[in-house]
Amino acid sequence: MGADALLRVAVINNARWCDAVCRSHGYPGEFTGRLWVSAGHVLPFYPNAITLSPDVTAAEATDGQDPSRPYSVKDSFARLDLAPRGLTPLFDATWIAVPTPAGGDEPSWDVVTDPDDLVRWEAAWTGGGDVIGLFQPALLDDPDCVVLACRRDGVQVGGAIAFTAGGVTGISNVFKSGIANGPLWEGMVRAVAELRPGLPIVGYERGEDLAEARQAGFTVLGPLRVWARGSAVA
Repeated sequence: MGADALLRVAVINNARWCDAVCRSHGYPGEFTGRLWVSAGHVLPFYPNAITLSPDVTAAEATDGQDPSRPYSVKDSFARLDLAPRGLTPLFDATWIAVPTPAGGDEPSWDVVTDPDDLVRWEAAWTGGGDVIGLFQPALLDDPDCVVLACRRDGVQVGGAIAFTAGGVTGISNVFKSGIANGPLWEGMVRAVAELRPGLPIVGYERGEDLAEARQAGFTVLGPLRVWARGSAVA
């Protein structure tokens, strides 16, 4: 699969993952050939709209917004200027992929299967902050979704979520605590490759995590930009 095709399926995969999270809270989105939209939700860290095509217009991307409520758009191709529509840039990031990952000997990460463990996973993901139930137990029953925890001496030191859709596995919500980034990313790639053999692994990152992902074998596919008004998204 070439870089352009990987970019398109990475975008679709991410939209499917965002839809799964919103759907678990009772806010399923709507897919068109150009956009995914779930205008009514106010979940933190998840957008209200995702562009699925590079030629989506600013008017299309913000058509469902209520100016009195928080609203955010993931511009998957970093093509839009949404400032005239009342949004401001939140962050830029880069789509990444490992086209043909190889599995390791043994996954170094465990699959979270218990709702109580999911609560503890979210607590670790927030860095000890408030657990708001963003990740619902229904996600554990979704065959496309795998919540992964990395443990050292019985203590969780990292985590990630893998979501398979569109012929690829997308990774998101990657975090670490008490483990170097290099071993974290390398172990995660091995674990995902074992669980989803033969599928490209895609996602997006920025800053230090982007650098570590590239050292772990990920290649750059293209830029994205998140715009928001009154909310933060992932």
